[in-house]
Amino acid sequence: MYELLQKLHSWWAYLALILLFLAVINAVLGYTGKKLFQPKDLRISLFALIFTHIQLLLGLILYIVSPLGLDSLGQMKDPAIRLTSMEHPLINIIAIILITIGWSKHKKVANNLKFQKIMVFYGLGLLLILIRIPWSSWLG
Repeated sequence: MYELLQKLHSWWAYLALILLFLAVINAVLGYTGKKLFQPKDLRISLFALIFTHIQLLLGLILYIVSPLGLDSLGQMKDPAIRLTSMEHPLINIIAIILITIGWSKHKKVANNLKFQKIMVFYGLGLLLILIRIPWSSWLG
């Protein structure tokens, strides 16, 4: 079960990252182009939010059933173990919180500022996710 969940978490990450990247690019283009926030913009942002939350749930379940799990917390001197057992989960939880804040804040501002909220918070979330992906094990 662990291997299947690990593969699902890895493949779902591609979808979540693509949607998150599209949401950020869409927000940048909308903000710089001074466009009105349309239903398609809402859907792009919403799907990015949903897919990143599903990715978080998959990651948390994976962390719980992992053979390393909490046993690896005593081995923080090893950079690879520290990345997968502490840095990756913690930074990605912070990233998802930022994305969620961006979604919440965009609903409370005038139409011309919606793109700005999505751009800033989703962009910060995307940046955090990208810097804490275990690239060596993900692409290898």
